Amino acid sequence: MAAIEIQAAKKKTGKRIIKKSTRVDLTPMVDLGFLLITFFVFTTTMTKPTVMNIITPKESPDESLVCETCALTAILAGDDKIFYYEGIQQDNTVINQTTFDAAGIRMLLMKKKAMVQRVKGTADEMVLIVKPSNASRYKNFVDILDEVAITGIKHYFIDEVTAWDKKMLPVNLH
Repeated sequence: MAAIEIQAAKKKTGKRIIKKSTRVDLTPMVDLGFLLITFFVFTTTMTKPTVMNIITPKESPDESLVCETCALTAILAGDDKIFYYEGIQQDNTVINQTTFDAAGIRMLLMKKKAMVQRVKGTADEMVLIVKPSNASRYKNFVDILDEVAITGIKHYFIDEVTAWDKKMLPVNLH
């Protein structure tokens, strides 16, 4: 227990002023300090940010071949739009558009996985190629990676938008 004691003081005139000793108990203040420290330590450990791991491949001279029916390319454009096409780039490739909601990109990815499952016997053969454009937002990129995690796609790549993509899309990607 801590206490502060003040002694009686004399004035210059010679009269003595009688002061009672003051005793302050600081134990509750110490308890309050420990409670505050515990609260702040607890809240900082609860608010740690979580990150999604992106595994980057090592450079290799060998090309890994992807089957044409297993590939899906998603181009992230401005205004929360996703353009996609299946297979490899060709002049007659049909480019479609979808959205970031569950009825849009998630259903598309689930249907593609089911189709690859029927054709190849395993859904692990599916490959998603994500191409964020300059017009897309960072939120769009995070949303597509969330959909990859939700749908359980094993193989996905992040690539740059090519000149062919810019030429074939109905919107400007700059």
